[in-house]
Amino acid sequence: MQLQVLFEDNHLIAVNKPAGILSQSDKTGDTTVMDWVKAYIKHRYDKPGAVFLGAIHRLDRPVSGVILFGRTSKGLKRMNELFRERKVQKTYWAIVNEQPKPIEGSLTGYIFKDTDKNRSKMLPKADSNRHQGAKRAHLDYRLLGRVGSNILLEVKPETGRPHQIRVQLASQLKTPIHGDLKYGSAHRNEDGNINLHSRKLSFTHPVTGEDVSITAPVPEQDQLWGLFSEMTEW
Repeated sequence: MQLQVLFEDNHLIAVNKPAGILSQSDKTGDTTVMDWVKAYIKHRYDKPGAVFLGAIHRLDRPVSGVILFGRTSKGLKRMNELFRERKVQKTYWAIVNEQPKPIEGSLTGYIFKDTDKNRSKMLPKADSNRHQGAKRAHLDYRLLGRVGSNILLEVKPETGRPHQIRVQLASQLKTPIHGDLKYGSAHRNEDGNINLHSRKLSFTHPVTGEDVSITAPVPEQDQLWGLFSEMTEW
């Protein structure tokens, strides 16, 4: 599969991660997007030896869209600081099968990640103190469009908790993401992926000071995303 580079300079590189591919290595040993990007840099710039590439954030395996890496230690360190300080605006698109009520709003809660089961759950505030590692999570959402029973949401997470969008939409809004069986979707996608897409990252470049906005096209071969083709050309 050809790597789609969305942004590249001396310090950073962003690509459009296909759904179903790991962001970073895990115990499966499967090929990762990080492997692809390293190979791309090595080939394009004819670099001898190992290629430096640092992970700034990650996307879940069944999720597609913008993913950003650091090409230098300076770029990596400073972008990590921007993410920690919540100075990166993240926009996701999600297809769900239940209309949210209300159609626009905010969700706030506490998320606890069960690492053994690789699953997150929402906790009442009173219970969050009893679960070591439970963290506050906040996102904003709005309805963008509807085609039949398929509804397109724009989601802007303020925080970056494990499986945050997936569990908050399912547990708090009662609108599981299409294909996300882990969090209650009644619909399975043939490829096992889910209809959650990292649409855009916006930030001030930590080295050059320039405003950067990186947008990823939705997966072309996915029929559900195709239903919203007019909108997804924005």
